[in-house]
This record gives sequence, structure tokens and C-alpha cells, in this order.
Amino acid sequence: MTPPLQAGRDSASSRVRNDRFSPREGFELGRSKLVFLIWYLVKCVFFLSPLPWPSSLRCALLRIFGARVGTGVYLKPRINIHLPWNLSLGDHTWVGEEASIVNFAPISVGAQCCISQRAFLCSGSHDYRSESMRYRHAPIVLMDGVWIAAQAFVGPGVTVATDAVVTAGAVVTRDLPAAMVCSGNPAVPVRPRWKDTV
Repeated sequence: MTPPLQAGRDSASSRVRNDRFSPREGFELGRSKLVFLIWYLVKCVFFLSPLPWPSSLRCALLRIFGARVGTGVYLKPRINIHLPWNLSLGDHTWVGEEASIVNFAPISVGAQCCISQRAFLCSGSHDYRSESMRYRHAPIVLMDGVWIAAQAFVGPGVTVATDAVVTAGAVVTRDLPAAMVCSGNPAVPVRPRWKDTV
């Protein structure tokens, strides 16, 4: 019986070179490190905290840090937003508890959208074809009326069209059409959202 490989024992056989990764290649923070540090402290106190700070306060703080936030936006506690200056939230959009928004590239959320609990919007990634694992970021666009249900994942470069629904736990790796319920891994359209369109 062959013993399992120990960590690092056979690294010479891999082409991957994480030691050559450059955090500056293909990524701009968009603000100074000082602004990012201040945002991080604000995020820990007012966004990651379970304390029920008013949603209006959270929206005001996002605007101060460069986010575009519409009217009537509702933000629950324990939301993780990486870079507010790369975020746009349309009117009357809801963001549920423990949602995570990794927006190294811009994420645009339309009006009347719902991002449910523990949903994960991730516009940042690495290029697996690069031996040094360089960054490969791409924007995410959620058009008006989209619902991203609990624990769904939306990846880089995706557009979810108007009134589409992404069901709980789905994994979105490509664009999705309007007014369809989409499910699975990878998520695909399974039925129309509205009965009067059947």
C-alpha cells in the first residue's frame, strides 16, 4: 500500500508556483491603504457585528466610502463587504444576514433585488492557467428584481438578468436569462418565475 503524500513532499512535480504570485499584478485597490484600513475598522464595528445597527446608518457609511446606494436599501447585520467603492445597490434592495460581497472587481446590484442569508457574490478569483496564480477578476451585474437565495454563489463575470431567481445553494458560473428560476451546479434555468408567462 502506497503511503499518502505529505504536505510539500512532492512539490517539485507541480507547475504551480504560489511563491511567484504578485499581489500587485492585475489588481488595484482603488483607494489608499489608509482608507482601506479605516473601512476595515468601520466594517468590523458596523457591518460584521451582530449588533442591530440601523440599516440607514450602514447605508450612510457605505456612501461615505464611495458606494452607490439607492433609497430604501435594507442591510441586515453581519454582512461582509470588501470594497465599498466597488459596490452599487439599487433602490429598495435587501441584503440578508451573513451575505458576503467580495468585490475586487465592481459588483452592481439593481433595484428591487434580494440577496439572501449567506449568499456569496465573488468577483475576485485567480487564473488557474497561470503558474503564478495571478489575479483574474471580473465584474458581476445583477439586474433589477433579481433574487439570489440563501447560500447561493455567484462568480466573476456573471450577469443575472431582470427578475431571475437563483435558488438556495445554486452555483452561478455563467449568465442567466430574465424571469427564470435557475437552480443547480452550475445553475441553469428550470422554469419561468411568473405563472402568467408560461
